[in-house]
Amino acid sequence: MIEAVVERLDGAPVGEPRRWSDEFKAQAVSGAMAPDINVSALARRLGISPGQLFGWRRAFLKTQDESTSALPSPQALMEIVIGDAIIRVGQDIAEADLRGIIRAVRTA
Repeated sequence: MIEAVVERLDGAPVGEPRRWSDEFKAQAVSGAMAPDINVSALARRLGISPGQLFGWRRAFLKTQDESTSALPSPQALMEIVIGDAIIRVGQDIAEADLRGIIRAVRTA
């Protein structure tokens, strides 16, 4: 004999969606980022769906990528040694400006 629950089949609401604290999410994502961790098994242990944990992890990684791309990239510097003086300049310096700096160091 098969018994069906009509309310569920009609699409009646099952209940309120769960709300997870930011602290719980952070701990779950931290655990999911550990090396050699099975994310699905961790989600089951925490009592959440694996898809939910994968989504939280994806969102965390996206914010990490955005925050690191917002940082200025380190510019390669050139070093020029003249006697005891060391001149460090970026690669985008104009030739005329570099000549002026070298001339100033040599006359000092």
